[in-house]
Amino acid sequence: MSRKVVRSSKFRHVFGQAVKNDQCYDDIRISQMTWDSNFCSVNPKFVAMIVDASGGGAFMVLPLSKTGRIDMSYPTVCGHTGPVLDIEFCPHNDNIIASGSEDCSVMIWEIPDGGLTSPLTNPVVKLEGHSKRVGILCWHPTAHNVLMSAGCDNVVILWNVARGESVVRIDSVHPDLIYNACWNQDGSQILTTCKDKTMRVLDPRKGTVLLEKEKTHEGSRPVRAVFLSDGKILTTGFSRMSERQVALWDPNFAEPLCLQELDTGSGVLLPFYDPDTGVVYLCGKGESSIRYFEVTDEAPYVHYLSMYSSKESQKGMGCMPKRGLEVNKCEITRFYKLHERKCEPIVMTVPRKSDLFQEDLYPDTIGPEPSVEADEWFQGKDGQPILISLNDGFTATTKAKEFKVHKSLLKTTSASAGNQPDNSGEVQSLRKEVKDLKAAIEELTTRMKELESWRESK
Repeated sequence: MSRKVVRSSKFRHVFGQAVKNDQCYDDIRISQMTWDSNFCSVNPKFVAMIVDASGGGAFMVLPLSKTGRIDMSYPTVCGHTGPVLDIEFCPHNDNIIASGSEDCSVMIWEIPDGGLTSPLTNPVVKLEGHSKRVGILCWHPTAHNVLMSAGCDNVVILWNVARGESVVRIDSVHPDLIYNACWNQDGSQILTTCKDKTMRVLDPRKGTVLLEKEKTHEGSRPVRAVFLSDGKILTTGFSRMSERQVALWDPNFAEPLCLQELDTGSGVLLPFYDPDTGVVYLCGKGESSIRYFEVTDEAPYVHYLSMYSSKESQKGMGCMPKRGLEVNKCEITRFYKLHERKCEPIVMTVPRKSDLFQEDLYPDTIGPEPSVEADEWFQGKDGQPILISLNDGFTATTKAKEFKVHKSLLKTTSASAGNQPDNSGEVQSLRKEVKDLKAAIEELTTRMKELESWRESK
């Protein structure tokens, strides 16, 4: 009689658990928009959620400790004139967050340490360059003040946030709507998926296609993709029969190393990858479960571990960076799940009896220090992530460091917080001058034609 050998893995018994009610964030009107972004971003200081707002777009930023019922009058970040579609905290400064909106703009905000005391309407920098709504934002993992945005105009823009300007504009690669855009671990490549069913790896500084793969998934529903730490790529999509799939691709894109069919759900699966453990979490919007898999170097490569299920469906999901977890409780991931009216943290834990620091669960992880500045990166210098140990738990960066980051971020803006002008004003006036000049030239041309026809008639 043959005996089935069970694969040994320290993550086989990982379990998810929702926190108690008093540790949730209650009475928040989560946005009703149907956009497929996370709607939530989180770091060791704050949790941010896109909320319903009358007369424009808004999102709420709460200190992690402000749990319980949130007052209806709690101040929001509300400078956009259209609904907010995506938000993301800067990985190198916990007080800086970017937002993309239906009003075609990207805004960079600075959140004070204790959270907001009044509505925030003036961004630190306003980035204008898209002609349609901006639905995808992604900060560079190692370069300071580099932000990628992708809009419904099928354009990817790389911004130098400190200067408030677009440096690279990738506008001739994608013939249709961009579903997904993300960086690899050192930010030397960009991965995109598109409505034309093609997955592309791009050189971010040249804007050229390095590799592409057509029909990664046969179905017509959106495909999501994420770089793994060894250069492989994991995608989620749909088969021709609308079954949801997860696939693993070698960097050369020949054939999938692994293609698994999951179920016939309709929600797009958002992948969250943890490079320290090799675990991928798949969260479907509109569903009530989180599946998780371990990715290894041995076939079948993607190993199903388990599933966390609850009663209520998720409208969005944020994932805490490793440095914000409680290592003394063997917590390897923490999600912030958005319900209709609340945000509920869900803790993923490896069951261990010892209270000592578990080195095998917490290898050195990516810290908040950038390894290159924006100008250096745009000139061609790559930087590897700067790793930190979690042995004594992570403590937030010192005031001096944060102040330095703020200074460099604000170097093109006025120091006075009251009027905070940004580069967009100069750009607007230049645009107006160009427009006026064009109008004057057109007027002169018309006048010349009139004079010539008058002379000929004489």
